[in-house]
Amino acid sequence: MNPIEIAALLVGGGLGAAARYLMDGAIMRGRAGAFPVGILMVNVLGSFLLGLLTGLGPTVAPAWASILGIGALGGFTTFSTVSVETALLAERGRRDWAWINLVGTLVLSLVAAAAGILLGGLFPR
Repeated sequence: MNPIEIAALLVGGGLGAAARYLMDGAIMRGRAGAFPVGILMVNVLGSFLLGLLTGLGPTVAPAWASILGIGALGGFTTFSTVSVETALLAERGRRDWAWINLVGTLVLSLVAAAAGILLGGLFPR
């Protein structure tokens, strides 16, 4: 990658993180102490979009695949927040929610990624 593409990757990561913050905040507004459905939805959507990008394969230039996949979607999705939210749920005595958050994020994100790959593969190459 050239310096401009690296700068675009950095900007994409920042924009992705900002989009995560805004989406989670909009979903969780007024829901303090509730199940962290905002981050779950962020990760499922991000997995679908990365799957779609992957499924498009060679129709997307490698630099753009990196900028969008590693940068924007890497900044958008978050494994660390899922981990912390799961630990906090267990600490608060909501082990049922902790397991649902952990397993639900894994399963739904995998299904979403697979759906994105399949959908992306339908586009002509």
